[in-house]
Amino acid sequence: MYEQLFSSIRDRVRLADNEAEEIKRFFVPKKIRKRQFLLNAGEVCRYIAFVEKGMLRSFSVDLQGHEQVVSFACEGWWISDLSSFLSGDEAVYNIEALEDSELLLLTTESMEEMLNHIHGMERYFRLLMQNHIVSLQRRLVASLNYSAEDKYRKLLEINPDIISRAPLQHIASYLGVTPETLSRIRKQVSRKP
Repeated sequence: MYEQLFSSIRDRVRLADNEAEEIKRFFVPKKIRKRQFLLNAGEVCRYIAFVEKGMLRSFSVDLQGHEQVVSFACEGWWISDLSSFLSGDEAVYNIEALEDSELLLLTTESMEEMLNHIHGMERYFRLLMQNHIVSLQRRLVASLNYSAEDKYRKLLEINPDIISRAPLQHIASYLGVTPETLSRIRKQVSRKP
């Protein structure tokens, strides 16, 4: 445990040798099984979770009861309902394990303490937030301007793990299409050179 986390950190910032051990004390390891929920909409999100192993999804449910997948998180990724986590308001997202998963959980209090004691981690989280904002902007532009096939191709290019590991209906929801449409797109893409 912690291998993926320290790989993610070292890809972005330098740590002193003793800081790695100190960082561990701020996290709570947690294992969850496939289909188990880390967060239910309506609860207050108490953690951001780093995925050491496995895959999760965050999603909301619309007024008609349809699930809208917002994000996926595989090894080396973070997942949370950030608005709830940072504000203390009720979560609008559910977070569910798509595979048996091993997580490292960080509370707001632990995060604040860690950022105050290990200055490299403040830079690390700033870089993560910057990347998150860029990713959200790209996703918004794609949802407004790209065809379903273009969105699928981009997902295949950037995150092939999601395509190979997530159930078809969740990928379809993430792309904003029906599973039937996604099946047609996958056939078209596989036929093109």
